[in-house]
Amino acid sequence: MTTVHYQDLGLIDYQQCWDYQEVLFKGTIDRKISNRKVDPEAAVTTESYLLFLEHPHVYTLGKSGDPKNLLADEEKLKAIQASYYPINRGGDITYHGPGQLVGYPILDLDHFFTDIHRYLRELEEAVILTLAEYGIEAGRYPGYTGVWLDAETEQARKICAMGVRCSRWVTMHGFAFNVNTDLNYFKHIVPCGIDDKDVTSIERELGRKVPMQEVKDKMKHHLCALFSMELVPQEPLFSEA
Repeated sequence: MTTVHYQDLGLIDYQQCWDYQEVLFKGTIDRKISNRKVDPEAAVTTESYLLFLEHPHVYTLGKSGDPKNLLADEEKLKAIQASYYPINRGGDITYHGPGQLVGYPILDLDHFFTDIHRYLRELEEAVILTLAEYGIEAGRYPGYTGVWLDAETEQARKICAMGVRCSRWVTMHGFAFNVNTDLNYFKHIVPCGIDDKDVTSIERELGRKVPMQEVKDKMKHHLCALFSMELVPQEPLFSEA
């Protein structure tokens, strides 16, 4: 079982968190490169991390995304108190905001499995199993990443978006799981570049809010089981100042 450092960053600015991810991501890659230069045959010792957090209102566009899928101009973004970032993950445009559980696993997949498609499927499975605990039947939509309800029907709606970056089998970015999310913010984008499908949240499906900590605990449980990992709580490795 692989030990993974778990950090709950609370509500954190997107740029600050992106910079922090890059530090952890680069540090892990640099350590792998350094260790292998010393002894290419030796087992490489690296640290892995799981960050859980929420962001203030923000739209992010993946490197393969179309900027036209952001429907709000600069004036509108200011009016709704949202920011916008083109970033280096896969996928198209998505929204992050309060009430949404964002997970950024920074994992060295050499300690798990070196298969990025399996990695995405396991992240999806953790969300699917968590939703099942609330009586919500979810699944996958062939050809798309993320987690869907009533996939391949006219009522298809996405409840969790995913976009990752992977280099030397180290991952960053991750998933955005709509828990008590204000879905009105999705009206200002073409979510994930898909213009004919709806988005939803646990709150919308159940007709009530659910405790965010409860969802975090369920997600951690399923991620640990799927990835055969043990989470060790850790304070963030940056200063609030």
